[in-house]
Amino acid sequence: MGSEVYQAQVLRAFFDTITGTDRNLTRIYMCVISLAKLRGEDPEKLRFLMEQMRASKEKRELSIDILDYMTGVANSLESWAGQSAFGITTPVNSEDFGGISMDSF
Repeated sequence: MGSEVYQAQVLRAFFDTITGTDRNLTRIYMCVISLAKLRGEDPEKLRFLMEQMRASKEKRELSIDILDYMTGVANSLESWAGQSAFGITTPVNSEDFGGISMDSF
């Protein structure tokens, strides 16, 4: 399995591409396949992802299976890897990061 920080950076590029103004399918394809190769996915999984990308190109909309795969990978990464990819250099206390302040009530 490739380094989690690299995987998180590829995920960031993927989500930046699909949420940005230039939704380039080639860029999306490269992110999906690069991430699958970094994770060492088996050939059947790679073939499935490539077929889903071809179907997405024909239908002109991103396959839900691609989104499901990418969000599954994002969910499996350690939080520090995602924070590094998004430029958070200092460790964040998990209680402060996901907590709710009493003032919001």
